Amino acid sequence: MAARIIDGTALARQVREQVRAQVQELAAAGRRPKLAALVVGLPPPALLYANSQQAQCDKVGIEYQLLHLAEDSTAAEVADTIGCLNSDPTVTGIILLMPLPNGMDAPAMQYRIDPYKDVEGVNPANIGMCFYGQPIIAPCASLAAVELIRSTGVAIRGAEAVVVGQGAVVGRPITTFLLHEMATVTGCHIATRDLAELTWRADILVVGVGKPNLITRDHVKPGAVVIDVGVNRIDRMDSNGNKTTVTVGDVDFPEVCKVAGAITPVPGGVGPMTVAMLLRNTVEAVRKQLAGRKV
Repeated sequence: MAARIIDGTALARQVREQVRAQVQELAAAGRRPKLAALVVGLPPPALLYANSQQAQCDKVGIEYQLLHLAEDSTAAEVADTIGCLNSDPTVTGIILLMPLPNGMDAPAMQYRIDPYKDVEGVNPANIGMCFYGQPIIAPCASLAAVELIRSTGVAIRGAEAVVVGQGAVVGRPITTFLLHEMATVTGCHIATRDLAELTWRADILVVGVGKPNLITRDHVKPGAVVIDVGVNRIDRMDSNGNKTTVTVGDVDFPEVCKVAGAITPVPGGVGPMTVAMLLRNTVEAVRKQLAGRKV
């Protein structure tokens, strides 16, 4: 029996409707959320992401401001700009768009973002608070993955979960969230031996490595929930013999669909929900600021 496809686009639409209503309430109280995005230079991926953010913010009523710094800006200039945004009472959320110029320390710059305005949840202070079960603002992709798991109705408490990929912003926070939900979690990484032996035990399998087709049907327990966080651009030949570039995840989707109980597609799964979580975090940031910066 084919797996149920977890429609991240539809779930993201529901989240946006909730966010829109919350933004209207805040605006009526005189505190409309404002998201400031900072880009250094003109990197195409960052500009595409900024355009997408602008469109999504417009849909829910969040004010969006894109700030440009020159490609040759120094780390001190970037830090000063972040400091100005931190102290600006009209700015309720801040995003530092990636990539930064070569040689600039991205984590060091992210650390300078006020944790209560860090709507992507990438400040090390925010990531660290996840381990205590009290995040100020949690990483968007991790929140998206957990929300997609919950949407399936699977019981997380007591489930055997495996998270493949232990990056600081995705894999490790997801591992922590599932532990807090009382799942029994195995974290896998590049040094893991006999990966299939571990993943085949999983009731819930989350994969975020950045390697196409890493997970095949032989890795997946029949009926498991599979959440694919990977995003990879690969070249393929279309039906006319022309080379085209497509986006795929870390999971061999057509084959894993034959054994999984539920699975996220790429695109259309974690991606739309990650953007929806960004919007939700932007509202959450305002609420915590209004509440006196309490967790």
